[in-house]
Amino acid sequence: MRWAKRVAAALGVALATALAVGGPGLIGSKHDFAAFGWSGSEICKPCHTPHGAQPVGPLWNHQLSQGTTYALYQSETLIATPEQPGPPSKLCLSCHDGVVALGSFGGQSGSTHMTGSARVGTDLSNDHPIGIRWEHQTGWVSCSNCHDLHGGGPALLGSVLPFYSSNDRYRIECPTCHEPHNNSNHTYMLRKTLINSAICFHCHDI
Repeated sequence: MRWAKRVAAALGVALATALAVGGPGLIGSKHDFAAFGWSGSEICKPCHTPHGAQPVGPLWNHQLSQGTTYALYQSETLIATPEQPGPPSKLCLSCHDGVVALGSFGGQSGSTHMTGSARVGTDLSNDHPIGIRWEHQTGWVSCSNCHDLHGGGPALLGSVLPFYSSNDRYRIECPTCHEPHNNSNHTYMLRKTLINSAICFHCHDI
């Protein structure tokens, strides 16, 4: 009993510290929705569920934007052909495109939608392309030189910015650059810092 009390006290201090400093991790981040009424005071449940998930992979609980077509980024400098966002990006867009309410999870329908700069909408033509294969100027090279390859299993390499598998092709998706659980010290939940444009230069060697 004394051991259990000590563990509980230690956990309490750790939680209080995390809340106070707002450091890495989901608690206290922009993705901690526990303080909002529509969340049911839950942190994980608006996005994830341990049972009955759709799609199954990330145990997803939030309603997806079904049948939504997104306006895609276009540029004469692009080599690859932009395609509609893949599954990882659609998970993010289920809140950030503003089509589905934030509280629409677990089979319930919400009424509060994403607002402000976090709402990217369905026009992605002025955003960094997602759902796209990275084609280098020298032709197609192994994306594993710079990226983890996420398919049906764990990452194959220890790189910072992962590619995600869709239709047997590895592509850039929203979580290539953003870590949704805030497990970094960088702004905007980025996987690398914006200082000296480090995250840009990871792929764009200018």
